[in-house]
Amino acid sequence: MSSKRAFLVSKELRLAAWKAKSLGIALDDISSPARTRFAPSPTGFLHLGSLRTALYNYLLAKSTGGQFLLRLEDTDQKRLVQGAEDNIYESLKWCGLHWDEGPLIGGPYEPYRQSDRHEIYAQYSNTLIDSGNAYRCFCSKERLDKLRESAQRLQPPTTVSYDRNCAHISPEESAKRAESGEPYTVRFKSPNTYPAFEDLLHGKVDLQPQINKDDVRYDDQVLIKSDGLPTYHFANVIDDHHMKITHVIRGEEWLPSTPKHIAMYAAFGWTAPKFIHIPLLTSTKDKKLSKRSGDIDVMNFKKRGILPEALINFVALFGWSPRTEKKSEIHVLKELVELFNTRDLTRGNAKVDDKKLFFFNKHYLQERVNRDDAEILNQGYEILKESYPNVTKEQSTRLIKFVKEHLTNIFEVKNYYYLISDPDLQNEHAQKFISSVGNNSDAKKILSTFSEVGALEDIDRTTDELVEAGVQKKVIFQTLRFALSGGIPGLKIPLLVEFIGVEEAQKRVKEAMEKL
Repeated sequence: MSSKRAFLVSKELRLAAWKAKSLGIALDDISSPARTRFAPSPTGFLHLGSLRTALYNYLLAKSTGGQFLLRLEDTDQKRLVQGAEDNIYESLKWCGLHWDEGPLIGGPYEPYRQSDRHEIYAQYSNTLIDSGNAYRCFCSKERLDKLRESAQRLQPPTTVSYDRNCAHISPEESAKRAESGEPYTVRFKSPNTYPAFEDLLHGKVDLQPQINKDDVRYDDQVLIKSDGLPTYHFANVIDDHHMKITHVIRGEEWLPSTPKHIAMYAAFGWTAPKFIHIPLLTSTKDKKLSKRSGDIDVMNFKKRGILPEALINFVALFGWSPRTEKKSEIHVLKELVELFNTRDLTRGNAKVDDKKLFFFNKHYLQERVNRDDAEILNQGYEILKESYPNVTKEQSTRLIKFVKEHLTNIFEVKNYYYLISDPDLQNEHAQKFISSVGNNSDAKKILSTFSEVGALEDIDRTTDELVEAGVQKKVIFQTLRFALSGGIPGLKIPLLVEFIGVEEAQKRVKEAMEKL
């Protein structure tokens, strides 16, 4: 569905939701065990929007004592991306979203990969053909292209383009042509009017395809492609029914497809699951996030030093506002399970602001350091060791614990290299200092004064004395920072001296004097 169409549907839903609220319609609080599923297509790596869908389905299942399933919808073989399937498994496991049934672990309704369920779909497509709810279509690609082009030229134009040419072929002739090897697809015979349906978030939703009364076309979607594989829509319905899925949480972009799915359930005489269509994820500028952006791939966040608990906390609040006495928005996965209910889902588009993610990450990183988390301390050690092979594990751990409140992610520990190694007096900060202050006689005076151990033991007193002698306090700190860290901002001067020790600080001050 196009971005423009997605936002149009969102606008319609906002209105429907407002009407539902004004009429006193409240969201259901689901208390019975829910069976939910996350059904990604391995046509790309798992991204933020998909992670949110997986998370909400997981939370609904776990909060009600139900089951969370993973199913791979890989019927579009031409678009499969190498490594995408493994990426889905790795991403979910890293985030702590472990499935109860699905690939790798099996379950009572296996196989959980659609490409392995070919016979099941063939059986049910034949059932629909026999009942008159579906038919074989032998139209060529050229003919179908012409129908789509002519549908776009209608006033008003429509995406509903098929003319039911093959629906009039007798069952006997249709079967005979199929048996002779003539290529065909299987189309669903759609109802003239789709029934309205209840969405647990948006209330009553009534979506109808646009039909031109002077040139009637039909919304007869393809169920089985010419290669014998099912379309997403058909396999989705069959699998959800077979796997006893009770609730489906998915993005608003699937709303136009929901009436088609419900019509298929009705054709089989099955009860459809409950649907919850969650809002779009947008940037802070209200633009839809692009799935093609590598920055929103889940494992890319890991590479950037984002912790899984921070990412889950961040994503959970994209369209859900838990009611809790706890004033903080910080919630670990176990807490999210305890708090989750559909009543607290929100209807507006969710804006993705990385500032909140960095806030969460800083919090969880400090938490891990405080409890001596081996994983994070070892990671920090390896990061430092890449640039400073002589660093010891003890030095690394002490450094991480000392600067933890200044770290947004563990990779930033490299910014404090000067605490365990000689500062670089040639870096851009140092050069900027030299060009603006370095030739100032006050700078040399400052360094000469602080070259004495006693001066470094009481920095505040020494600073006051220099100020009384007419030296600007700003210049004092700039000069000291140049000597002790190469001008790199961050730690306050007394803290810096505390970590490296007075003797090391004195050595650095003397070396800076020589540099000037």
